[in-house]
Amino acid sequence: MTKSLTSGPTGARAVSQIAVLAPFEKAGLDPQPLEEIFARLGPSEAENALCRAMEELAYRLGELDRVHAQGRWRDASRHARELGGIARCLGMQSVARISEDVLTCLGDGDAVALAATVARLGRVGERSLYAIWDMEDQGG
Repeated sequence: MTKSLTSGPTGARAVSQIAVLAPFEKAGLDPQPLEEIFARLGPSEAENALCRAMEELAYRLGELDRVHAQGRWRDASRHARELGGIARCLGMQSVARISEDVLTCLGDGDAVALAATVARLGRVGERSLYAIWDMEDQGG
């Protein structure tokens, strides 16, 4: 249970309890696109392509966070679109969907929702990258 930061007419009392949110969302991976990439390119080429795509996705996540912090909305929109495209190719359904949510927030001009959604995209994107690395480590 949370309490108000200020109580009473003077607002002088301190908070006795603060709720801490620890958001967690599964990566939401569809292995089908990865299986198709490996079938089409073969193991060696597919692994190289996958590594390049994952590096690009990680780069775009960092760039989106950076340009968002700087208020560069046009660049944020470009990075969100590119993230969504890469995510769809890799079967990262959640990342692709949240990238669209970022674009919606940008279009709506809702700075609070945008900040929350960019943070969510960062968390889910990172979790998705780890999930693919774990799949690779397990040989699948």
